[in-house]
Amino acid sequence: MDIAAEAIDLKQMGRRAKAAAAALAQKSSTEKNEALLAIAAALEANSLSILEANQRDLQEAAANGVDPIWIRDRIDLEKRMPGIIADVRKVAELSDPVGEVMLESTLENGLRLMKRRTPLGVLGTIYESRPNVTVDVATLALKTSNAVILRGGSDVLHSNMQLTRVMQDVLAEQGFPQDAIQYINSTDRRYVSEMLRLYEYIDMIIPRGGNSLHTFCRENSSIPVITGGIGVCHIFVDESAQLDKALPVLDNAKTQRPAVCNSMETLLAHRAIAAELLPQVVAELGAAGVEFHAGERAYQIVGADERVRPATDADFDTEWYNLTLNLKVVDDVAEAIAHIERHGTQHSDSILTETEAHAERFLNEVDSAAVYWNASTRFTDGSALGMGAEVAISTQKLHARGPMALEELTTYKWIVKGNYTSRP
Repeated sequence: MDIAAEAIDLKQMGRRAKAAAAALAQKSSTEKNEALLAIAAALEANSLSILEANQRDLQEAAANGVDPIWIRDRIDLEKRMPGIIADVRKVAELSDPVGEVMLESTLENGLRLMKRRTPLGVLGTIYESRPNVTVDVATLALKTSNAVILRGGSDVLHSNMQLTRVMQDVLAEQGFPQDAIQYINSTDRRYVSEMLRLYEYIDMIIPRGGNSLHTFCRENSSIPVITGGIGVCHIFVDESAQLDKALPVLDNAKTQRPAVCNSMETLLAHRAIAAELLPQVVAELGAAGVEFHAGERAYQIVGADERVRPATDADFDTEWYNLTLNLKVVDDVAEAIAHIERHGTQHSDSILTETEAHAERFLNEVDSAAVYWNASTRFTDGSALGMGAEVAISTQKLHARGPMALEELTTYKWIVKGNYTSRP
């Protein structure tokens, strides 16, 4: 339900955000870090009101028949609040990239060149569910002196509005412009379309959600768009993998948080170990509620189990967001790589092997934002990789790729110093 009191003037929000970004550029790293620590403290102090707002979203989601796994992974904040607060403090501890000199040289004519990091300006973030994104984006933007306009999903509106209020109050107390963090408090989808056309004020659009949202943003935006987060992720278990060690990794990659973009959707098993591995996978992951879609050769091995059904070709292109796992038997690392090239989304893919040559081939040839050797795909996350938080996982190749954290929210300018120098 739309709870906005009146029509929203997005152009006015854009103007205020641009002015706020200019003000943020004058803030020192110390001032920004103090503000971030104050936000962490305020989130802690206001946890009760935040969780009360979140409870309203949870109740509405349950009443609307939303999948309980989706509710737990993408809406419920109760268990995530300590981690969210810890990530804000981690961002405060990280080095501020703004002003960093990336390259420096002196030319023969005496000109001194510097390539220096600067803020992007104003970020526009459109996302579905996950109220933690509100805090992640806002605090990373603040650290990099960017203003941000947020537009979250209708299923977390109450949570997002309360989180925004808490952070805006801190900004005011710390002498920062409140308009550095703005939230579109309406579920009306027309504001998404309007936001995508605010090229005069917004410098980058970052969508976080399903494929339809990303496609809509790419096709309708007059602003550069960084897309990603669509995760059809694979783990290939090679013939030399230690199966007793591989099983916990597979379990982690699928069952820990099945509705996130870095969870495993397809298990590729080398034909030499498939007959041993797949029954164990069905038994152990099946006990956690996983259901399986098996390719032809995998079905011949485990198809008698009631939790297994034949896979269609379309299944291997599906990001399930639930406890569904595709199974496929492949002949070798080359076939595994070819399958990933055909069905993957360039997000996160892993090989479990003791054969270094196979691992190196996989790492070199799989064209994904994050490629792993003997590790779960669940590590593709800003917090897990020591970045404090992330704005999104980019699967593009220009500007940013993988978890987008502080450096990815900056651009650069060339600083050229001369001595009244003219070009001959």
